[in-house]
Amino acid sequence: MSRITIYTDGACRGNPGPGGWGALLLAGERELELWGGEPATTNNRMELWAAIEALRALKRPCEVDLYTDSTYVRKGITEWMHSWKSKGWKTAARKPVKNSDLWKMLDSESARHQVEWHWVKGHSGDPGNERADQLANRGIDEL
Repeated sequence: MSRITIYTDGACRGNPGPGGWGALLLAGERELELWGGEPATTNNRMELWAAIEALRALKRPCEVDLYTDSTYVRKGITEWMHSWKSKGWKTAARKPVKNSDLWKMLDSESARHQVEWHWVKGHSGDPGNERADQLANRGIDEL
């Protein structure tokens, strides 16, 4: 099984506002840059889209180290999702989970792979995170 390193990031100018997502996929000497955007969205939705699209780009099951600066994405997938699913996509307060459409997609895409979810401090000079941030901003710029 191939081992892939992925850096993802989302960006929003206004929250809500125009947003972009970016992902950098690294496999040995090979790399792939992905980005996109939406005219009216939130930062959390863009963070989720970045992870979804990065995992979707993998054509076969892989071992993945996925780095995100979003505690929302990392905690959602590693801590909160099991409870949300068991409660019919409701929070502990019995309210609908925000962005459940994207959480369901992320659940499906991540299930195809062995994913280790890592948090990295944003805007702290981590080269992979900085490139993912640039790609996310490119997603907004190209709207």
